[in-house]
Amino acid sequence: MMRVTLHVWRQAGPDRPGRFERYEANDVSEHMSFLEVLDVVNERLVGEGRDPIAFEHDCREGICGSCGVVINGDPHGPVDRTTVCQLHMRSFQGGQEIWIEPWRSRGFPVIKDLVVDRRSLDRIIEAGGYISVRTGSAPDANAVPVPKPDAESAMDAAACIGCGACVAACPNGSAMLFTAAKVAHLALLPQGQPERSQRILAMIERMDDQGFGGCTNHGSCEAACPKGISIDFIALLNRDLVRASLSYRPPQAEIGAG
Repeated sequence: MMRVTLHVWRQAGPDRPGRFERYEANDVSEHMSFLEVLDVVNERLVGEGRDPIAFEHDCREGICGSCGVVINGDPHGPVDRTTVCQLHMRSFQGGQEIWIEPWRSRGFPVIKDLVVDRRSLDRIIEAGGYISVRTGSAPDANAVPVPKPDAESAMDAAACIGCGACVAACPNGSAMLFTAAKVAHLALLPQGQPERSQRILAMIERMDDQGFGGCTNHGSCEAACPKGISIDFIALLNRDLVRASLSYRPPQAEIGAG
């Protein structure tokens, strides 16, 4: 068993001032997940009649991405390609002081404590991260030929869980890696070609509208991503963006339509 000291960011609401509060977590097993330690601290706070620490979680299996927080300056903590729910206390030392804070980005306003509003990522998807044409019933397997390298790259991009760690790690608060992954997994497949130019222009415009910063190729987004999404997808995004900016013309309304 081990003892750790937690310094947790507490903030009652979006317009309220925040501060770090200190909590002692005793009798912590090295096999406990980081979220389980927060659960134990919250049980004690509730028992004392105090407000528990607000934090997000859902699957606790590294799938949904909702558990993201910054731990000692690292989004999702010190272990590469690991979400907070899959981070175990054996990654820390007994007696260690651990600082926990929410994602820091203008695009992610704090709701309460460690919970931030990540609907800005959903709005980027709503702007064009889908295929709108009617495709009918599911085609037979292998009916649409897709080169193996393209299929594998599309799957790599689709592994993005939308946790926002890339934004939290970026010194500019950029959402380029997230947007690039969502663009790429459709752009690499035949089904995504008809709306390829329209999609990228709309999603980039919405990303900028949400208050995210610009990408200056620091590479910290890839390092923080729990799924290891490559910044190569940002290069693909930039090439497609230039091409779409030069070639795409939005459809004109029909004269006399009504």
